Amino acid sequence: MLQVDPSMMTFSLAVAMGLIFGLGPCNLSCLPYLGPVFFAREGGVRNSWRTIVPFSLGRMSGYSALGLLSGMLGQVMGDSLDASWVRMFLGSATIMVGIGLLFLTAKKQHKQCHATSTSGFFKRFGDKLRLQNLLPGGLFFMGLGMALNPCAPLGAIMLASSATASAMLGLTLGFGFGFGAILMPAIIFGVGIAYFGEQIRSQLRDWRAGLEKTSAVLLILMGGSTFFI
Repeated sequence: MLQVDPSMMTFSLAVAMGLIFGLGPCNLSCLPYLGPVFFAREGGVRNSWRTIVPFSLGRMSGYSALGLLSGMLGQVMGDSLDASWVRMFLGSATIMVGIGLLFLTAKKQHKQCHATSTSGFFKRFGDKLRLQNLLPGGLFFMGLGMALNPCAPLGAIMLASSATASAMLGLTLGFGFGFGAILMPAIIFGVGIAYFGEQIRSQLRDWRAGLEKTSAVLLILMGGSTFFI
């Protein structure tokens, strides 16, 4: 874990650490989870906020909660998290997003053709269960699950939070780190990946439905592998 003098940790330093973290490892870890979402959803850069906002709110909630609990309890909460539990949580959230994307794809196809088909059955079944709510909720919990994964910069924030023995100061440091950590990924994914995904969808417009379903299935498989491995 990164060694840091807890007395030197400030809100601005926590934000700076989050920015540095968000520029590198964070983007690599987010790509397998967020990438397929942008390939499966319409709207490109204009509507990328529908994906970025709930995911980022989940991450910020996770970082803030870890800082708050570390400060309140006077111990580094990251050391208390069971890695297998975190993987199961993240895997479940990813599966939720995949199912939500499948439902939206089936609903759109049903509107276009009004056919009594498998997709139509899935659409009607999904309407009863309100599966459309799985997508924003799943994105939020996916971000929350990723925030619970331990990393050296976050460990330093929680160490400093525990040293303050203050829930409010811990919350402030966790929030600052989360704010910095989501900025660059939000720009990179909300602009770059969203634009790239929309261009791919435009070039493959004849196979768009297949691309959407494949992306959703990939998320479900990734969620399953994260859950069980």
